[in-house]
Amino acid sequence: MDTSICTRFEKAMSLLSQRWTGLIIYQLLSGPQRFCQLESSIGVSGKVLSERLKDLETEGIVTRSIYPETPVRIEYSLTDKGIAFEPIMRDIENWSQRWLEL
Repeated sequence: MDTSICTRFEKAMSLLSQRWTGLIIYQLLSGPQRFCQLESSIGVSGKVLSERLKDLETEGIVTRSIYPETPVRIEYSLTDKGIAFEPIMRDIENWSQRWLEL
């Protein structure tokens, strides 16, 4: 029996284990949000949020939409690839409600 970890699984775990990444994905499940909304709802620094959003964009999980208004409006939303995380995030949410104490 092969007991080695699949490299794709390892990559997925590496991505999700980056601090704040899971919370960003979870927050975006409720719909498109502006940078400042994400920053205040999650409580992450702007620098780290910017880095994580760029990583998620590179992975094709988040898309950045720019609206030519004054001032310019930028929103972040999940792609189909990002929305596919929803059942995983809901399972983690359910598990945490059942097994973790505050």
